[in-house]
Amino acid sequence: MNKILRITALSFFVGSVGYYLWYGLGNRGATDYGIEGLAWVGPQMIWPILATTLLIMVFAFTGDSVMAALTGTNSAAFRNGSVGIGTVRAVRQTGMTLNDQPEVRIDLGVEDADGKTFESHAKMIVPLTELALLRPGVVLPVRYVPGRTDKVEIDRSGDTAAATEAWNHTMIRQGITSVDKLDIAARGVAAQAVVQSLSVPGEIRNGHPKVHLGLVVSRPDGSTFTTRVEKFLPSRSVAHVQVGRVLDVHYLPANEQEVVLALPVNA
Repeated sequence: MNKILRITALSFFVGSVGYYLWYGLGNRGATDYGIEGLAWVGPQMIWPILATTLLIMVFAFTGDSVMAALTGTNSAAFRNGSVGIGTVRAVRQTGMTLNDQPEVRIDLGVEDADGKTFESHAKMIVPLTELALLRPGVVLPVRYVPGRTDKVEIDRSGDTAAATEAWNHTMIRQGITSVDKLDIAARGVAAQAVVQSLSVPGEIRNGHPKVHLGLVVSRPDGSTFTTRVEKFLPSRSVAHVQVGRVLDVHYLPANEQEVVLALPVNA
């Protein structure tokens, strides 16, 4: 649809400019009105001016980032694309705005459904209040078209299940979690735990330092038990597991020593 609108607007622009040149070069204004200047200045100017305005508006409002901002959905080319995990490399404004909200270009490192990685970029309209949230290291679900990985779109489908599945597969491939731990997160009892101790042995996996946590977990009946957890965390998340912090966790009553932390992806 966007392509049809752009072709139509471009055809109208070419036709209008062509008519204006035909009218002026043929000196038709002077012939009709007896005034030489009217060959170029007169009512015939309306069409190229109108066509130029229309062309600019159509190309601006059919841009993928603008349409996504107006509709709240991905563009047709990416709507049914595969879901991958994108890590923000850099963010910069393009200079275009919509209702005083800037368009930004987001450079991303993307891991696809098969575990392959590629560099790409996305453009989107971002409210000024959320601009600071887009920083290097932030992880975002993206939609991509296999074979056309030079460009992606930030996923706007609201399909959290697909994004979660893609993120889980990424963490398993990186050795940060396991299928058993994901099962505990899905089926386990939701509880809260207080961090009693924290140590960092120095091991790093895929840029994630390993931490040892001593936890005091509160059962739903108010009783508690203690356990230790070993986990690889992004560096930015270490601040969220300091001694004294309260964490959301999951565990299976049959094996209380296996506790899974529920930390936000971009904590």
